[in-house]
Amino acid sequence: MSAYQLPTVWQDEASNQGAFTGLNRPTAGACFEQNLPKGERPFQLYSLGTPNGVKVTILLEELQEAGFEQASYDLYKIAIMDGDQFGSDFVKLNPNSKIPALLDQSGTEEVRVFESAHILLYLAEKFGAFLPSNPVEKVEVLNWLFWQAGAAPFLGGGFGYFFNYAPEKLEYPINRFTMEVKRQLDLLDKELAQKPYIAGNDYRLQILLSGLGMDS
Repeated sequence: MSAYQLPTVWQDEASNQGAFTGLNRPTAGACFEQNLPKGERPFQLYSLGTPNGVKVTILLEELQEAGFEQASYDLYKIAIMDGDQFGSDFVKLNPNSKIPALLDQSGTEEVRVFESAHILLYLAEKFGAFLPSNPVEKVEVLNWLFWQAGAAPFLGGGFGYFFNYAPEKLEYPINRFTMEVKRQLDLLDKELAQKPYIAGNDYRLQILLSGLGMDS
């Protein structure tokens, strides 16, 4: 097998990405006109049942279970393998074309919120729930919330992609991301050997970390 020759300029037409060919593109923005549905409930959530996509759904359900009736929402499927995330309406919600995306229409002005960790933080602050008022405890929850946002791509976008989806099994990237995933899991094991939950002793403080260890 001949050695891979690095192209001078990467072009998506010539890029073999297996199932993701045509979805990972070198340009941003909408590819087609789109009319996303919109309901009457305070929150409109556009997502998919992926590990990253369900994080916001979990928090909204927990908020309602805690008595916040204003946390009701309409949920709409964004079929990412069909390219729904590149439609004009979704791009208006999230210019980065990634799920989940949230539209808050509970106030006088609609507010778009994107990036899963930011949506979780936005909702926790809006309802004053599942985020500690104690500064030290709050910082610890946010430490792990943003660790999750920064670390999780190694599981899904790194290890998960090269192990499951890449057109061919390549030793170097699989080894690279496997070692990083094992290190992260070892980190969790060591932390949880010292305390009952990753963000402290109160289970309620873990709600924002509902997607901990999941891919993005």
